[in-house]
Amino acid sequence: MPSNETDEAITFHTIGEIHTPFREAAGTPIQTVYGQDIQGRIELKESYAAALDDIEGFERLWLIYWMDRVGAYKPKIVPYRDNREHGLFATRSPSRPNPIGMSVVRLLRREGSTLYVLDMDILDGTKLLDIKPYVPAFDSHPVSRAGWVDNAGVDRRTADDRFHKT
Repeated sequence: MPSNETDEAITFHTIGEIHTPFREAAGTPIQTVYGQDIQGRIELKESYAAALDDIEGFERLWLIYWMDRVGAYKPKIVPYRDNREHGLFATRSPSRPNPIGMSVVRLLRREGSTLYVLDMDILDGTKLLDIKPYVPAFDSHPVSRAGWVDNAGVDRRTADDRFHKT
């Protein structure tokens, strides 16, 4: 960050924890589409259980989470799906100024304050910040341009350790 700028602090409160089979970045799917059918579990703090009421009617959910194990922010990076450098904000690289992640997962079922989900691309033990329902009428835009991704130079589907702390 340039030295003439100042950070304004924002406080988040975790609402739960995400559990998956992935203990380290290398080998973890880079998007939920590549983690299809991989099961995970969302354990909300008990105080948020009532906030899950009516969630069973949704097939998919947005998970918003804090990526605590990524490396430092860099303005230019070579993303997983290409072999050329791009501006960070034109990628989904996890090494961001605020390492906030988002994934769309499929909801299998709810048991109290626990959600069982599929299509995981998140590291085990990741702190959950929020859950939002996926609504196709609002969230799906299949005929949109996707910048450099439309002509990506690499068909990588799992992560290596290039963006994570070692």
